Amino acid sequence: MFELTFLGTSASAPSVHRGLSSAVVHFRNHRFMIDCGEGTQRQLLRSGLGFKRLNKILITHGHLDHILGLGGMLSTMARWEMIETLDIYGGAFALDRVERLLNVVFGPGKLPAELCFHDLEPGLFFEDEHMSLSAFPVQHRGPGCFGFMFEEKLKRRFLVEKAEALGVPPGPERRFLVQGQAISLPDGTVIEPEEILGPPTSGTRLAFIGDLARTPPDLIEIVKNVDALVVEATYIDEDREMAHNFGHLTATEAAHFAQRAQVHKLFLTHISRRYNPRHIIEEAQAIFPNTALANDFDHFEIRRSQNTQS
Repeated sequence: MFELTFLGTSASAPSVHRGLSSAVVHFRNHRFMIDCGEGTQRQLLRSGLGFKRLNKILITHGHLDHILGLGGMLSTMARWEMIETLDIYGGAFALDRVERLLNVVFGPGKLPAELCFHDLEPGLFFEDEHMSLSAFPVQHRGPGCFGFMFEEKLKRRFLVEKAEALGVPPGPERRFLVQGQAISLPDGTVIEPEEILGPPTSGTRLAFIGDLARTPPDLIEIVKNVDALVVEATYIDEDREMAHNFGHLTATEAAHFAQRAQVHKLFLTHISRRYNPRHIIEEAQAIFPNTALANDFDHFEIRRSQNTQS
């Protein structure tokens, strides 16, 4: 299961009700911030998440409404000595803009040593024993725009009845078997993991895309069948020409994207203040009913083939 908290859901400029782009994905002990628009540090505090364990920041692209909050947030974290190691991932163009921004904040050549910049290429860039995180290219305006795929690794259910039938006692022996290690019982019998584990099942998949101009077939294939897809819906369809001129999607296009990719749940963000949000969600749901319009501080649990808001 992944947890998803939206901190800012407005497009280009904040509104009374929406801050600029930012979200946090939680998984076990990991917290990944995606984008950091102006005012994000205050949104973190208002959300109750705070700065604890916030050590990985993913940048979808280098436009200012997605990165300007890094200056204030990292200045606060450095002043409070809250930065142990902080990894910032993004395309080369985005990282160059972030580094120049932080040189203004901290002074040229005086960035905290704990900041690590990672120039993304498509593919896997982070994993542990439970999950993997990959970047994939998307088209917006300018180079180095990425979406992110969060995936739980394959799971195998522990078959309690088989373990008991084989005489495997509760305790560390069962943990070793779940971890893929064979064990020996007191009578010398060797039990292999295959004897007490069910067939592999795929874990939860969450695709997160920021600003997006087009939904070509290769992108549809990348996000196909995900449990949740986050993507922008900056415009409604009557302003499709304007959307295309600025490299954005309409709510209709986002819904068709989700429909063609056969995703389970669609979350729309990057909402323009020119519209009543009701018009956006109604337009999308007419095509893809399982659509939610994200608001600031909305929190969702993303599970395999089910999504529930808390």
